[in-house]
Amino acid sequence: MPRFRLTLEYDGGPYNGFQAQAGQPTVQGSLERAVSAFCGETVRVHAAGRTDTGVHATGQAAHIDLEKDWPAETVRNALNAHLRGEPIVVLEASVAPEGWHARFSATERRYRYRILNRTSPPGLERGHVWHVKNPLDAEAMHAAARALVGNHDFTTFRDVACQAKSPVKTLDVATVARVGDEVVLIFEARSFLHRQVRSMTGSIAEVGLGRWTADDLRAALEAKDRRACGQVAPADGLYLTGVSYENQ
Repeated sequence: MPRFRLTLEYDGGPYNGFQAQAGQPTVQGSLERAVSAFCGETVRVHAAGRTDTGVHATGQAAHIDLEKDWPAETVRNALNAHLRGEPIVVLEASVAPEGWHARFSATERRYRYRILNRTSPPGLERGHVWHVKNPLDAEAMHAAARALVGNHDFTTFRDVACQAKSPVKTLDVATVARVGDEVVLIFEARSFLHRQVRSMTGSIAEVGLGRWTADDLRAALEAKDRRACGQVAPADGLYLTGVSYENQ
């Protein structure tokens, strides 16, 4: 039974997250219906990350197991044909190596968070950025974010519904930069806690707004207490941009 690796792009706005839920529109549900329409098989789509409601992806990794050894290009084109009308696209498809798993084989996940920092609200980008009209100091945000890099107990930035066994994670990258009217945050780690990126982003934004200092952000991290978290950034501006695998 061949396993096909998929790279996905999608707009999370119309969906109640990635994971299939009865009676709710989800990315996983739409993909599984597309597979069934293509080849008549009922399959489970496995993804590298179960993005939340409203979260987007430009480089989500997933896999499906099919009975027939289809050409990978056929799988990609057929799924896209049956997804027509939905904001989900299969960018690439390939036959996965033996034992490869979209979730468990991942060595790093990359997220981008986009903040539109101007007085006027978004027109074309509505639902795809967090609009913050008051000026943000991106340099101060970048300096403060450095405190989050490394191996830490991220309880403060962990959603109360998180099901991870441990709050300890290693954050490899946390950067902030201004690009025109946008302030862009980049986070990279092997894995993340539930809503960790949005929680960190909202707290880093407190620094940019001048309401917190870098020391306040560090103290929030060291508190290991969800109540010490600042605002939680909305899902609109969050994108899963890529997933890395060893030797791939």
